[in-house]
Amino acid sequence: MGNFDVTGYLDRLGLEAEPPSVAALRRLHAAQVERVPYEALEVQLGRPTPLEPSASLARILRGRGGYCYHLNGAFSALLRELGYQVTRHLGGVQGGPGDAPNVDRNHLALTVSGLPDDPAATWLIDVGLGDGIHEPLPLREGTYTQGPHTYRLRPSEVAPGGWRFDHDPSGSFAGFDFAPGAAEMADFAEKHAWLSTSPESGFVRVCVLQRRDAAGVDTLRARTLNRHGVKEVVESPAEWWTAAADVFGVTPDLFTDAERERLWRQVVTQHEAHAGGPVVSV
Repeated sequence: MGNFDVTGYLDRLGLEAEPPSVAALRRLHAAQVERVPYEALEVQLGRPTPLEPSASLARILRGRGGYCYHLNGAFSALLRELGYQVTRHLGGVQGGPGDAPNVDRNHLALTVSGLPDDPAATWLIDVGLGDGIHEPLPLREGTYTQGPHTYRLRPSEVAPGGWRFDHDPSGSFAGFDFAPGAAEMADFAEKHAWLSTSPESGFVRVCVLQRRDAAGVDTLRARTLNRHGVKEVVESPAEWWTAAADVFGVTPDLFTDAERERLWRQVVTQHEAHAGGPVVSV
């Protein structure tokens, strides 16, 4: 895994180390989605990003975030360092209700099992979906409500032995499936390269930042800021960076003048093109 700064990571989350438990896992999960933004600004700037969790953590410690491979990759490494039994899984997110369910590796899914105070239970963990879950879900068929969202878990129809997560109808994606077996980070390398560079990738087409808290979701999509359902269009680069900093913790000093100018030009172009469709949060 290389050098993995557990102390720095916990500091970023505002937490102290504690033994594995259901309550501790909930605290870790909620702190991660509240403090570490879902964003793909490196993709917007044309820069490749490594898959190694230690590299993702280094960016997180600089005040940045990432998408599922980065966020779930780093978080799963943190959990392992803290003594949790974590499994990475091949997953597939569907952007809209018309998309066929699949496990095409565009999502890294996580489960945790063997917690000392509930050893028989398995938990769905996901800090890499933008407007996904706020706290872990027990991996049992049923419906679950968190804040304004109601989710459904059920056996997958496309991954035998795996599971299906159905998002709330108001969510930015329809749902995802994941396979039962264990996956390695290298299993996602080819899809990661496509998502980072293909003109057809949602991460390339539209600049999106998201952050989840107990009450709902904040989203900055191109120039449209959506705070728990209340939308406004930011009118200037200064307003855009104020929103990025105040809402998502991504401050302008993390980028050069040229990078900030490039990002603003791109979000203006994306906004003017009426970049529609759901945010594919993978």
